[in-house]
Amino acid sequence: MKAAPQAQQRLLDLAKLDSVLDRLAHRRRTLPELAQIEELSARLARASTQVIAAETEVSDLGREQAKAESDVEAVRARADRDQKRLDSGQVSSPKDLANLQSEIASLKRRQADLEEVVLEIMERREAADARVTRLIAERDEVAAARAAAEDRRDAAFAEIDKEQAEVSGGRAAITADIPADLLSLYEKLRGQYGVGAAMLYGGRCQGCKVSLSIADLNAIRAAAPDEVLRCEECRRILVRTPESGL
Repeated sequence: MKAAPQAQQRLLDLAKLDSVLDRLAHRRRTLPELAQIEELSARLARASTQVIAAETEVSDLGREQAKAESDVEAVRARADRDQKRLDSGQVSSPKDLANLQSEIASLKRRQADLEEVVLEIMERREAADARVTRLIAERDEVAAARAAAEDRRDAAFAEIDKEQAEVSGGRAAITADIPADLLSLYEKLRGQYGVGAAMLYGGRCQGCKVSLSIADLNAIRAAAPDEVLRCEECRRILVRTPESGL
């Protein structure tokens, strides 16, 4: 392949900008905020699950309390009816009176037992309500931390995107100065090796940092200025400059 020396040297300018773009892309992929957001998202999911479980427990206890209170009311109503019968004097048989008094006493004991159950459920529900309040506060704290991390990520992305746009604009201006076939080769090598072109500096390829042999340097000296050379070690385009040591 042939290309004017000036066009070949423009590859070095292009490689510098591509190196900047690579660093920006790496920075975008490895922002600390990305790992923070992932970790906080996992914590938020766990916290949300805990809140749902705690709220479900409160709801279950609410139904349990309502049933226990209904049972208390049913027993109290029955005891009140029996007590009114007893007080009304409608029951005259000693046996029936004894049975009615026994039933009233039994209902009072049953009512007391059920009221103890209601109190126990209320205490459990109060503790569950407090747990829901605490878990919601913890969940909201994690959500706020994630939102702050997302804001920092977005600010960093905006800064990176701005710099990428500026560098890409400069890159477009450089590629306009490079012949299509040379640019195509450069892009192919860049895809394979990360860097498509390297300067020959002081007899050493700056791509692989290998010093060229005397034979290789003599071959380069003998090559026409417009011949596109490749490093024998890393296969990148080898660009000659006044600092090449030739």
